Amino acid sequence: MVQYAVVIFYHKKNKFSFNALLGAIEDDEEILNNFKFYFIRNKNKLYDSIEEIVSIHREVILCFSISTPQFFDTEEIVFTLRKKYDKRVLIIAGGPHPTGLPEETFETGFDFIFRYEAEESFKEFLKVFITHGDFRKIKGIFFKKDNKYIFSGRPEFIDIDNYMPFSIKFRRFGPIEITRGCNHFCYYCQTPRIFGVKLRHRSIEKILKYVEILKKYKKTDIRFITPDALSYGSFNNEVNIDAVYSLLKGIREIIKDEGRIFFGSFPSEIRPEKIKEETVSILKKFVDNKMIVIGAQTGSERLLKKIRRGHTVSDVIDAVKILRKNGFDVAVDFIFGFPEENEDDIKESIELMKILIKMGAKIHAHTLLPLPQTPYFKKDLPTINKDLRKFIGKYIPEGVVFGAWSNQEKLAKKIYERFILKNKIPVPRS
Repeated sequence: MVQYAVVIFYHKKNKFSFNALLGAIEDDEEILNNFKFYFIRNKNKLYDSIEEIVSIHREVILCFSISTPQFFDTEEIVFTLRKKYDKRVLIIAGGPHPTGLPEETFETGFDFIFRYEAEESFKEFLKVFITHGDFRKIKGIFFKKDNKYIFSGRPEFIDIDNYMPFSIKFRRFGPIEITRGCNHFCYYCQTPRIFGVKLRHRSIEKILKYVEILKKYKKTDIRFITPDALSYGSFNNEVNIDAVYSLLKGIREIIKDEGRIFFGSFPSEIRPEKIKEETVSILKKFVDNKMIVIGAQTGSERLLKKIRRGHTVSDVIDAVKILRKNGFDVAVDFIFGFPEENEDDIKESIELMKILIKMGAKIHAHTLLPLPQTPYFKKDLPTINKDLRKFIGKYIPEGVVFGAWSNQEKLAKKIYERFILKNKIPVPRS
């Protein structure tokens, strides 16, 4: 029996983050010979399975990837397992939340966390673990503070072309990450703060190779992970027409009519200023999704500048016009509850949404979440304006406004009270 176990927990809203880490280790014989991997998607299944896993392995490493919206679910799981197994299970985490709030993550009961990109650090951790047999003996490469271990990864960002986007050996397939990083610095977004502002693209040759693999395993719905689908192959805010065309054409030649290409829909939305007749003609030629998702976020020119979106209200209207003209359905993202938002901004957002709805677009409604590392993390929590609530309430039954904005409003309050408000309470003087 293999003496070490790695248990990967897939949160229902975080299905793909581990695939790249598994792809990074699948050719490492030392790791594969020393660890047995388990994949669990349901917390009740985790509770049922962990007892047996602990009984047959010398050491068990339980792995989570956490974004802030998933923190509270994960906290419950970790608390339950800690109470029953204490030190019999080593619990580690990576992802946006531990990257932004490392110390607070330890308060949940984690033994070890990874910050930033983990393709290299996770692999190195497992190899060092094999050498020492117990993570508490690991010296040198980890930063230790108050018996808490943090691995911050490398000072430079990785070349994603050197790593697989998924794992063949473990049959963990999913969207192909084609670009990492974001050269915009929107105030509400963690992406450039975790992955940098320099765009890193996977080469077309490698992407096509992975499409061939997916086809071999009859995975012919091809989707992509990228902050902005039309940023592929570019290093500024201009669309690299040749790169996008070559990418989509190459994929279509592989999958032919046996599969579908989803490009410009979740998780690869498009910025509005990049929607032009020329770019849409490429989408029309190659993609199968009828819905294109673009981000407006607000209808206020003042607020667009304040949150550093890098586009105008006119860009949004023009994008919807072009997409509708070319036969696409359109969902437009809006975020409600920016700290700087005033009544005039809200009125302008409502007016823009009305215009877009008349043009045939749907509104995807979000409430701002105060995420770690973003400028909004330490801001006071705003409330959703009553006129905005009235607008949403009117159009949701008509099916032209949708989204989890109400649940996100509640979640924003939980994040604020747990991680922000406590830091604003004065410490009593003795």
